[in-house]
Amino acid sequence: MTGGTLVVSRDIYNHAHYKKRLEQLGFRNVTVTGAEKDGLNMIINDLNPRLVLMGSRFYECATAYMMALLMKRHPELNVAAVSLERYPADLAIGMIVNGVTSYVNFSEGADQFYAGLNLIKEGSKYISPVVEERRMMRSELPKPSQELTERQIEVLRLLCNGFTTLEIADVLHLSKRTVKFHTSELYSNLKIRNEKELIRAALYLGFIKTDELDFYGGKYELSPKPDKKALKRRVA
Repeated sequence: MTGGTLVVSRDIYNHAHYKKRLEQLGFRNVTVTGAEKDGLNMIINDLNPRLVLMGSRFYECATAYMMALLMKRHPELNVAAVSLERYPADLAIGMIVNGVTSYVNFSEGADQFYAGLNLIKEGSKYISPVVEERRMMRSELPKPSQELTERQIEVLRLLCNGFTTLEIADVLHLSKRTVKFHTSELYSNLKIRNEKELIRAALYLGFIKTDELDFYGGKYELSPKPDKKALKRRVA
């Protein structure tokens, strides 16, 4: 399928429909998969697609971060994010700064959506008008995501358990300023907007498990720490 289109979607019940519809729209050699992380990388290596269409919610609120890792692994890949329902413009901007070429959103109207898909099919870049307007309103765009450091993961685990900046500083023997810096970097790298998204991203990416969400304050044990190499293999 070299040069074809790879569609990445968790909506397995509609995979056949997506394939048929995209082929009707003129996309070549369409393959649809629900594979993620290492499995998705293997498929991309095998198929060498000309275009990847990925659902914007494929990795929930962590999709922008995961797309950054995907682009790092496949720097020449042409990726377009597709939203079939309402999706926050700020999170869409996070995808674009992380290397995603195009973004289309069905909630902005069917005509606009299909016009965008047609441009993408022809090899052009396309960003939905709502997201483009939001991007132009910003005085400064967010910086591209970087992989989380071990220290950032420690801060992330404590934040997910309701620790305050002062409590985190005390547990990790850091200054409040340093903790605030790591927290800011977490939000920037994960491209998330609030604590709910922070917890959801941490759970989804495997940085913390549900049974670790104890909210015990200073009694929370940091150990055992997650296997950083295993985490990298999962998100690579």
